[in-house]
Amino acid sequence: MAPQTEIPVASNVLGTIGTVFWCVQLIPQIWTNYRTKSTTGLPGTMMFLWALCGVPFGVYAIAQNFNVPIQVQPQAFMTLCLVGWAQILIYGSKWPTWKATLLALIIACVFAGVEAALILTLRPLYEAGNETPVRVIGIIAAILLAAGLLPPYAEMYKRHGRVVGINWIFLSMDWSGAFFSLMAVVTQNTFDVLGGVLYIICAFLELGIFASHLIWLARTRSIRKQLKKDGKTFDDLLEGYEKRGESWKWAERDLDLGRLKFWARNDKKGEEEEEGVGESEQRDLEKQDVDGSAADAVGQQVDGDLDSRMVTADAQNQNGSADNTGVSTPTMVNGENGAIGRT
Repeated sequence: MAPQTEIPVASNVLGTIGTVFWCVQLIPQIWTNYRTKSTTGLPGTMMFLWALCGVPFGVYAIAQNFNVPIQVQPQAFMTLCLVGWAQILIYGSKWPTWKATLLALIIACVFAGVEAALILTLRPLYEAGNETPVRVIGIIAAILLAAGLLPPYAEMYKRHGRVVGINWIFLSMDWSGAFFSLMAVVTQNTFDVLGGVLYIICAFLELGIFASHLIWLARTRSIRKQLKKDGKTFDDLLEGYEKRGESWKWAERDLDLGRLKFWARNDKKGEEEEEGVGESEQRDLEKQDVDGSAADAVGQQVDGDLDSRMVTADAQNQNGSADNTGVSTPTMVNGENGAIGRT
């Protein structure tokens, strides 16, 4: 398909609305992550794939000469996704803030360089009539976008359809951005199939996330109603079953996705490690107390032995003195008696 030569006003307006949504849609999620210091339920794979998707998405939008708002959209989207991904490294994988920030900045620079190189290389070819390279780029963008929305489905499967860790304002704004961007593509003079497919995939998969959580709410309505009367939450009930080691139909399923370990660690694992460190420190303190008590006991025993030895020595000295006194007295008496007899 040839690049767009004229952009209708309606397309510009709709594209601007979609861009506004997609420029700020991740801010509520980023704020929630920062406020709670937790990214449990928010897959790092999702954020990274979406950030990576910004590269071919931006190349395709610029090569197709879409309206300016839609050309800016992938750059803002990629930036916010990298911020969210860095938060997952910090709060989920317990990376130092400086290390996660530095890595995100390096990746952003690499992505920008790759995008600029692809635009400079492919745009002349596309304008010359060779559409295949740009079409492949568009297909890659659509695949990455769809792949980024699959990890949340795995998280929902673990929790029987429940959505945890994803901000609903973010998800609503993201869906709205996809919808208005799709309308912008529809109102152009020529409908771009790949651009339309990209937005349709995003909107469809996000509707599935909404639907999954609504179904979970309906299925657990009676349980949550009773818990509310008791002043408890669903998570409190889950934690109780987990502590007792009892199975329950709504307990989280074990699911190993084989994700990259340097960002796949979740908050629960980090908390368990922190608890393990705390328990280890407690055990060390208890061991020190036991060792100190044992040392005190040994010291007391040594002091007791010394005291008993001293007492024994004193007793022996007294006995020795008594023996010496007993021997001399008879001699003196005998002597005195002898002297008296002689007299």
